[in-house]
Amino acid sequence: MADKRDYYEVLGVGKTAGAPEIKTAYRKLAKQYHPDLHPNDKVAEEKFKEVNEAYEILSDTEKRQKYDQFGHAGVDPNFNAGGGGGFGGFGGFGNNAVDISDIFETFFGGAGGGFGSTRTQNPTAPRRGRDLRATLSITFMEAAKGVTKTVSISRLETCTECGGNGAKKGTQVQTCPDCGGSGVVTQQQRTPFGVMQSTVPCARCNGKGKIIPEPCPKCRGEGQIKNSKKLEITIPAGIDDGQSIALRGQGNAGENGGPAGDVVVLISVKPDTMFSRQGFDVYVNIPITYAQAVLGAEIVVPTVDGKVQYTVPEGTQPGTSFRLKGKGIRYLNGKGQGDQLVKVYIEVPKKLNKEQRTTLENFESGLTDKNYEQRKGFTDRLKDLFGSK
Repeated sequence: MADKRDYYEVLGVGKTAGAPEIKTAYRKLAKQYHPDLHPNDKVAEEKFKEVNEAYEILSDTEKRQKYDQFGHAGVDPNFNAGGGGGFGGFGGFGNNAVDISDIFETFFGGAGGGFGSTRTQNPTAPRRGRDLRATLSITFMEAAKGVTKTVSISRLETCTECGGNGAKKGTQVQTCPDCGGSGVVTQQQRTPFGVMQSTVPCARCNGKGKIIPEPCPKCRGEGQIKNSKKLEITIPAGIDDGQSIALRGQGNAGENGGPAGDVVVLISVKPDTMFSRQGFDVYVNIPITYAQAVLGAEIVVPTVDGKVQYTVPEGTQPGTSFRLKGKGIRYLNGKGQGDQLVKVYIEVPKKLNKEQRTTLENFESGLTDKNYEQRKGFTDRLKDLFGSK
């Protein structure tokens, strides 16, 4: 934790920065350090990860509150603000001090009346809707060239009948008289420390701070309804298996006027029978005949952009690879393209007839070790190892 930079410092914003300022700073830095612009640059890659981590925390209201209060420890999944069990867990009285109200909340469900203030979430505050996830399967060529697809999701939408307030048309939402709209009520409890005061969710309104005398018949007072939706998604050329695309504002509707969440679409690229890829380079294996390898030949090579002609040089050996510059996958930023690596292998003919066999034997008998560089070297090593016998 100590080695991590302050998240506000990472994004270059102040601690009072609002969501729009944080998002603008993130987009600028994410573009600046994006791996596509800095291939094989480990420093840029680490900067990009750091920027994403900072934005993930500061763009989430709940996580940001924990970070502001406890620092990096507050957003650690294993962090427990209440400390350990028994009096030994009260480390707040030493150098590792924590807010005393959190200690009492751990034991008694709320803050001690004289020791600190109770932190509760305003039930009427705008809340962002939840993000949704979907998986989309596409072909290799669709990933290479780009494509427009549709994904089906089921999401919560604001009820059109009541406008999201949950009340039947023509009726009003009422403030809960028990909690005064706060969603919580104060309770007192006798403990070995004396009388402790704590806050708990209001039982009358279930912590919502409001009461709906006549619920909306369409959403049953929830203010939201679930609908199926088909969304069009533009997949850019060059996307790879396992990458994702976010459809902003297409997730679940927010509450109390809050913004909708996103739909994060995970891309799954089906294996191709012809091509494979590593990064933005494409690989293809092509069979050639023995004669083509010996004499050289013009062959047809498939690429993601169509067929091209390539001259295999005379004396080509099995497993030789040739590079076709700029015939690979287009970069995601649209500037440039990878290469295509063509690996040739010699297919040995089968089921020769008598005439073909005789011709091949006559051809082979006329060759010597001088015609076979690798075989000559192998023979020489055998002689060095076992002698000339």
